[in-house]
Amino acid sequence: MQYHLEATKRCDPDLYRLIVQEQARQESTLEMIASESIQSPQLLEINGCAFNNKTAVGPIGEQELMGSHVAEELMKLTAERACAVFGAEHANIQPYSGSTANFSVFAACLQAGDLILSMRPDQGSHPTHGAENNIVSQLYRHAFYSIDPETHLINYNELERMAQELHPKLIIAGGCAYARLIDFERISQAAKAVGAYFMVDMAHQSGLIAAGVIPSPVPYADFLSSSTTKTICGPRSGFVLCKSEYAQQLDHGVHPGLIASLHLQTMAAMAHTFFYAATPVFRAAMQRTVDNARALCESLQCRGFRILSGGTDTHLFVIDLRGHTLGGQGFADALEKTGISVNAILIPYDEPGSLNGVRVGCTVCAQRGMGRAEMERIAAIFDRVASAPQDAAVLAACAKEVRSLTEAFPLYGLYDCQT
Repeated sequence: MQYHLEATKRCDPDLYRLIVQEQARQESTLEMIASESIQSPQLLEINGCAFNNKTAVGPIGEQELMGSHVAEELMKLTAERACAVFGAEHANIQPYSGSTANFSVFAACLQAGDLILSMRPDQGSHPTHGAENNIVSQLYRHAFYSIDPETHLINYNELERMAQELHPKLIIAGGCAYARLIDFERISQAAKAVGAYFMVDMAHQSGLIAAGVIPSPVPYADFLSSSTTKTICGPRSGFVLCKSEYAQQLDHGVHPGLIASLHLQTMAAMAHTFFYAATPVFRAAMQRTVDNARALCESLQCRGFRILSGGTDTHLFVIDLRGHTLGGQGFADALEKTGISVNAILIPYDEPGSLNGVRVGCTVCAQRGMGRAEMERIAAIFDRVASAPQDAAVLAACAKEVRSLTEAFPLYGLYDCQT
């Protein structure tokens, strides 16, 4: 890997400069965007391996191009490791991303115009679950269950009633801004009662599920989709798990239904990701992620911050800034000046377009090795920034505190300890 960077430095200095700048930004930033994690040095190296040079097309066992026998073994290894770490019956590891994984499921079990029942896009689900500005809304019909306006928990009674009334072809659970555990068994029963497929989009929680720190939806879902860049801490790719009875259906949906040539280098990185996800070191990191998220929630609540749904059971939570002059975007902008990255989002039932929420994730902090004490320090920074977002002296002091944290907990510190 170092050789390739040195070669890039000589032949393309402008690109090399940007790579170095991005590496420096990551090392000096407290990355708290919930959809991000840090790939290990091993994964970065694997992503640049010889599999980049090979084109492969087709499901496992049905490769269309010659010279694919090693690629076949790689795909088998990756799928076997995925099944093992999640306790799944079948895995397809060919999708390019979480979104592509979702569309693979749609291609496997839906026809154009079929009805999908999912969580409202403006209440924490993913755009591919039915957002108006996503192409999925042009291909399928959609109905949406909601979260309770007071508790901000899924309204399971409404979900069950809508399933009975509408008889959807597919019911989706999961999202990108829902911090609480989901009753997968109850939704599975609702789907079975009306003959619907049940899909769980576990992109945000897949690492927590693999580590066993939150309950697994695998026993209850027909299909489970995920990206590999969030809590599973892998490369930029995706995968789908399913029950064995749907294996052929899923594989056909992926190819030729959606995907042609494969990204073998990311499959190689995924193989290592699933290998690492089965280790005690990874399990400890995921437990620390959940513990840190709860600790940070508690520290912020003690300082007067409102947290959507009152807390978290996962790696993320949402700060409710309604009534605060900053709003979500203002708070995110102010934190950015101190070296902390979060993102502003819409609060359910708020005015359309009003970004009065801030989504916070704790995966990278846990990967760095931070714990409860550091969450207390971060909560204090949040509090100081919210109290004086325009005070240059306050922001400078907070930035100094952030630098002390990033220096004390290097980006690859835990990975370095393992080598």
